[in-house]
Amino acid sequence: MPEKATGLGPLPAFLATDGTGVVPIVTPMGDKMWLVRDHALGRLVLTDQRFSRAEATRPQAPRFNDAQPAADAMMSMDGAGHARLRRVVSGAFSTRRVAAMAPRVERLTDEYLDGLAAAGPGADLITGLATPLPLAVLCAVVGIPPEDSDVFRDRVEVLFDISASTPQEKSRRRIELVDYMGDLIEQKRRRTDDDLLTALIEAHDRGHLSLGELLTLGLTLLMAGYETTVGQIGLSVLALLSDPAALAELRGDPVLVEPAVEELLRLTPATPLSFPRVAVAPVQLGTVTVQAGEAVVVSLLHGNRDEEIWPRPEHLNTYGRDAVHLTFGHGVHRCLGAPLARLQLRIVLDRLLRRFPQLRLATGPDAVVWKSGLSIRGLVRLRVDW
Repeated sequence: MPEKATGLGPLPAFLATDGTGVVPIVTPMGDKMWLVRDHALGRLVLTDQRFSRAEATRPQAPRFNDAQPAADAMMSMDGAGHARLRRVVSGAFSTRRVAAMAPRVERLTDEYLDGLAAAGPGADLITGLATPLPLAVLCAVVGIPPEDSDVFRDRVEVLFDISASTPQEKSRRRIELVDYMGDLIEQKRRRTDDDLLTALIEAHDRGHLSLGELLTLGLTLLMAGYETTVGQIGLSVLALLSDPAALAELRGDPVLVEPAVEELLRLTPATPLSFPRVAVAPVQLGTVTVQAGEAVVVSLLHGNRDEEIWPRPEHLNTYGRDAVHLTFGHGVHRCLGAPLARLQLRIVLDRLLRRFPQLRLATGPDAVVWKSGLSIRGLVRLRVDW
């Protein structure tokens, strides 16, 4: 897939172009889809029941890449099936439960910042903070023993990449993760823990989840919240350190961190595209008629920079904006983990700027290294000085 370097880092050619509206694209799998690059039309696609997630997982459906979620995953379902699974897990990401996690996230963040300080100027923020923090937080929420975190971390990226691994490698890693989750479920049955996986086991035992749904849901929650949050932390810090005016505003008034988080989420979404949807009836999208059976994918990146919604969309406004961005999706499939991602990002930025008031990007060609071949945007390396 050809890429074009922009201020946003490496982007596929069809995302690196300007403009809005609905355009035809050829996916990395060689299939044809419609790409929606407009905020209002994107919201329509993400909410209109004529665009089906379930249809997009069928074998004959156009595919964006070979890292598609399983058909029994929550994000692959429509209607009542999706609502049933969402009810089972929504309590774990309630405002109250997420707020109660703040002290743990603050403690973990401080520990990783201690490690950065010990490493000294030039330390890598990705390996030292952005990668281990979301993994530790998710393991605590779901109920993965800390000593097992490497089992998950070493395998999950393979499932997200577009071109860096073969379908066979993805299949093998997926089987390994399913086997691990099955063993962990059996261990959890022998004790009572206050975590999400234990709650899912109880839901299965009450007949609310099949065994396949239990396994898939546990893995989905880990995978969806890990790679995206790793990417979001790195991208947000890079954007902030690249904008001296915005950085000075946050240093001068820490209260601005919260609205700045929303702006950073808007400007630098780690997930540039929605999951594909397939039309189950003809739908008019702007000047284009999407026929039944055709697939549509929304560019969250373009939707978040729609000039009709956000004047000067490239500008990082630390005071925030009124309009709602699309980074966490929209409608019934809106990301359940959004409150937890926001919490981590807010705490990271606040603690990072307080701990290192002179924080800046390191110099040199290898200070910022972008990931390639992933459906999630992010950095391999982000070296910082102070």
